Amino acid sequence: MRKSGDRSSSAFEFERALAQSTRLRSEGNEGAIVPDSAVHCPRLRRLASRLAALFLVVAGIAAHAASIRGVVTDTTGAKVTGARVILIRNGHEVGAAVSTADGSFEILTGNSGRFYLVVSASSFRQIQTPGFYAGRFDSIERTVVLEPEWVRESIVVTATGTPTPQEQTSSATTVLAPLDIGLRDDFVDALRLMPGTAVVQAGQRGAQTSLFIRGGDSDDNDIVIDGVKAGDIGGRFDFGPLSTTAVESAEVYRGPNSNLYGADAESGVVSFATPHGTTSFPSLLFQGDAGSFVTSHEELELAGAHNQTDYLAAFSWLQTDNNLPNDEYHVATTAANLGYQLGGSTQLRATLHYGVSGAGVPNAWEFYRVADQATQKDQDIYLSGSIENQTTQAFHNSLRYGVTRKREQYNLWRPSGQLIEYDPFDHFSAYYGNPVTIRGANGYTVAGRAQLDFPQTYPYNSQLVSNRDQFVYQGAYTFTPHFTALVGMHYESERGREYIPSFSTNETATRDNFDYLASVHGDYKNRFFYTLAGSLEHYSLFGTETSPRAGLSYFLFRPRHGILSGTRLLFNFGDAVREPGLSDQFGSLYQFLTVNGYTPIARQLHITPLAAPKARTYEGGGEQDFFSSRLILRVSYFHNEFGRQIEYVGGHLLPDLLPGLSPAEKQQLIGALGYYYSFDYPLDVNTEAFRAQGIESTVEGGIGRNIFLRGGYTYLDAVIQRSFDSDNEAYFAGAGIAPSLDGIPIGALSPLWGARPFRRPPHTGFFSASYAAGKISAILTSSFAGRSDDSTFLEFADQYGGNSLLLPNRNLDPGFSRIDLGGSYQLLHWLGAYALAENLTDNQHIAPIGYVSLPVNLRVGLRIQLGKETH
Repeated sequence: MRKSGDRSSSAFEFERALAQSTRLRSEGNEGAIVPDSAVHCPRLRRLASRLAALFLVVAGIAAHAASIRGVVTDTTGAKVTGARVILIRNGHEVGAAVSTADGSFEILTGNSGRFYLVVSASSFRQIQTPGFYAGRFDSIERTVVLEPEWVRESIVVTATGTPTPQEQTSSATTVLAPLDIGLRDDFVDALRLMPGTAVVQAGQRGAQTSLFIRGGDSDDNDIVIDGVKAGDIGGRFDFGPLSTTAVESAEVYRGPNSNLYGADAESGVVSFATPHGTTSFPSLLFQGDAGSFVTSHEELELAGAHNQTDYLAAFSWLQTDNNLPNDEYHVATTAANLGYQLGGSTQLRATLHYGVSGAGVPNAWEFYRVADQATQKDQDIYLSGSIENQTTQAFHNSLRYGVTRKREQYNLWRPSGQLIEYDPFDHFSAYYGNPVTIRGANGYTVAGRAQLDFPQTYPYNSQLVSNRDQFVYQGAYTFTPHFTALVGMHYESERGREYIPSFSTNETATRDNFDYLASVHGDYKNRFFYTLAGSLEHYSLFGTETSPRAGLSYFLFRPRHGILSGTRLLFNFGDAVREPGLSDQFGSLYQFLTVNGYTPIARQLHITPLAAPKARTYEGGGEQDFFSSRLILRVSYFHNEFGRQIEYVGGHLLPDLLPGLSPAEKQQLIGALGYYYSFDYPLDVNTEAFRAQGIESTVEGGIGRNIFLRGGYTYLDAVIQRSFDSDNEAYFAGAGIAPSLDGIPIGALSPLWGARPFRRPPHTGFFSASYAAGKISAILTSSFAGRSDDSTFLEFADQYGGNSLLLPNRNLDPGFSRIDLGGSYQLLHWLGAYALAENLTDNQHIAPIGYVSLPVNLRVGLRIQLGKETH
């Protein structure tokens, strides 16, 4: 065994051969011309031999070393010179480099294992890259994007399909970082911390929660977890039972994006990502807290990485009573993330999110003052398996198989309230709540007793099932550093079921859907950035649609030092479609005719399945940096047109809506509709259209390196342009007049023509301030919204079967303001404490009219972490 200071055997043999060759030339080859200095100078011979030995040692290391190389840029794509790049393994520095004039760097290491890079440069925030595995012969390519020191500029995927800095896209995208969601157990209030969104939770913790983006409907968004579609068939998604357990970040794209995500991305995309294990040893995290309303929350997480494998497993449990009768809520969440790198170019990964929840459903408490004896249970599985391959330095491929299994069960166990027979002639009776006075935010009030339940067989239950298997392929080829092309194909096999035994409803649907997409994005001289994309969607329900999209971003003035330190102009255009939901399909005019044996009539009158609701968006705006990019202001104007929207239309209007029907054909349709025509029962058709335009603004900046501030305001002007919903034509207590109050027409179940869509306030905003330094972190968040249009939905529901409990729709829902404050303190290296105070304004009217929001509440807990990497 050689000592550590000995030369390698190969270097020793080379030196001996060199000496022997010199001796032969000087002694045995008399005809050769050998300089005296080479023959007679031992010092020169020793120097030559040592240089040769050093060359061989370096060459030997390079032949058996991993190469980590790449380019360091800023968020605009400009190369960063002089950035220090440190290679970390097992918490220790094993290599370093400094980026050159073209931003490039290269680090060689004779080690194999798991690494990550720590990169820093003057006027930029130090960042740490995700971990990766490198074998002894691997060549790893990493492009590192440095963010400004004072603001946050994230890497986003939803805009282009490949990781791209926000500054290089024109899209409106916001990323909720770990600090935004770290103290929360759900996403309800975190989603309010962005422009262009309205979050509506119909009740307290765990209640049904909907997200409206830029005026679109709540089922116009594509929800994605680790690349897998998570929404119900047709786009509906309830954020109420979705836990933050094992969610690293949430990326929200505001605008149509069917091009990349297929049908359902009509208004926006919300993409959740699961973290990877990073420590070279098992790291165990436990946190538990308790708080108001008998609330407790426990979470356990195990994560780490070893050689080519990284792993994460997590489980959490939340239990609360809330503060209303029959409003208990619990949710159990299991999550896992397992990755394996076959080498430096290929990675396998599987992720799982499984949530089981149960919630009491007391109904609209302020309308009855009696709680329904009802529960809702959800069982949701989201599973992803993927292969990522960097085939060449320029060509990246990914293949993903996704599984979504969703089941929602609603049970009304027994009736509540007082049984009253309000129609002695027909002996019609109902269970009523207590006498109440209902007050709208618009100042109008009504008083009476509202129907709560009806005599029927109990328990009443319903079940909605959405199952989906999904295959996704995407290939991205970088022709030059300034031009990348993306192609892909999506396939979905969807199976759905709606089961309501009380109504003898047991309907199923099977759909096979294909999406083909292509896009290009790039830049010209790191100043002009563009995205051009298009897709072809073929869905078994509605046929074939196309969805073009374009985005342009131009730096009028590149970021620089000074008071006005950078100006960027933005433009976006896009089309998108949505797949009709199961309830839409089962309640459609076409389904009614075909199920009831009138398929020939449907064919003769050209009545087809529901078409895909469609959206078109134009957006233009700008971004201005101030004070050397310490403060950034973004303002944009958007104009959305939503057409072919689905609405319930009364049966007696349907014959007049279908174009080109002769009087005989109308009578033929009336005969097929039967009692649906006689009693004006509604069916689904594509007849609604509405417009939503507005101004969206955000400002963000830092004070020093530890304080970050962000705020925003959105003005939304939305209006129904076309609607044939018959709500306003319903009879008022049999008197033959439309429901109204003081002569004001009322849309009982949906907005009327010329009015605003329900539950989309014209004014919304937010503010957040975070601090993180040393052992302390703190975050203050605030959100507010103006009054919005809505309905009490108490149609034919007063004590006499009339509409006296309806109120004018305009500004019916109250506005609100909400403030939350949270923070944590690291008591010991392995022990921390945290607390969160929610709704400090004690506003119980954040939910829509009739529903009571959770008042001010406090949670306090401890966090224990065993195994924590430091560097």
